[in-house]
Amino acid sequence: MTDSNNIRIDKFLWAVRIFKTRSQATDACRKGAVETGDQKVKPARPVHAGEIFRIRKNQIYYQIRVIRLTGKRLPAKSVPDFAEDITPAEELEKLKLRHTMYTGSRLRFSGRPTKKERRMLDRFFDNDENLPTE
Repeated sequence: MTDSNNIRIDKFLWAVRIFKTRSQATDACRKGAVETGDQKVKPARPVHAGEIFRIRKNQIYYQIRVIRLTGKRLPAKSVPDFAEDITPAEELEKLKLRHTMYTGSRLRFSGRPTKKERRMLDRFFDNDENLPTE
């Protein structure tokens, strides 16, 4: 067993719910998605209170500050006692933008497109047929 002063970074990131599974946290460390300062972090690196980690997840760079150490998975309400989210506002704006972007899907329970809607979609997507060829 690990004592409370020697917690691995992958285990800590899993415990404070940055990653859903410990293997995802380990893979992120191995792929270079976790940094401290300008250095990539290996999964077995020990964590110390007060350190700041930069984590790339879903094309967004999160930053967390370690407050206290834990090796056990925490309830979501307890996470702020162990890790502080200090992610810059620009990164959070990117996250909001990703969630609000139009995906091109239809509204839920709106059914199949009508004949008129289908023709409009066909014209929109097949518009390149009307372009002059060389």
